[in-house]
Amino acid sequence: MDYIDAFVAAVPTENKELYLEHAKTSVALFKEYGALRVVECWGDDVPDGKITSFPMAVKCEANETVVFSWVTWPDKKTRDAGMEGLMQDPRMDMEMPFDMTRIIFGGFQMILNE
Repeated sequence: MDYIDAFVAAVPTENKELYLEHAKTSVALFKEYGALRVVECWGDDVPDGKITSFPMAVKCEANETVVFSWVTWPDKKTRDAGMEGLMQDPRMDMEMPFDMTRIIFGGFQMILNE
């Protein structure tokens, strides 16, 4: 079954177009290394929480927007090899349009997909 890498980040709202350009460049690389699909979502209705929330998780500031992204891989083996290749690929050494220290991410085994 598919394997998912998910990412949540706070992106300066004024950098939306820069972020989209970065995403378009990255998607080609992810697919080159075996990803099936890359989805990028710009926050639209992402409320603050009292105990936890997407904005709190990435320490989103007033001038930032929460971004949620995921990459679909055919399986974990492909993902592990793909991510290893991506991390060694010099084309990934690009300037990020957001603070990478506040990104949260993880890999997930898909258990239901209807």
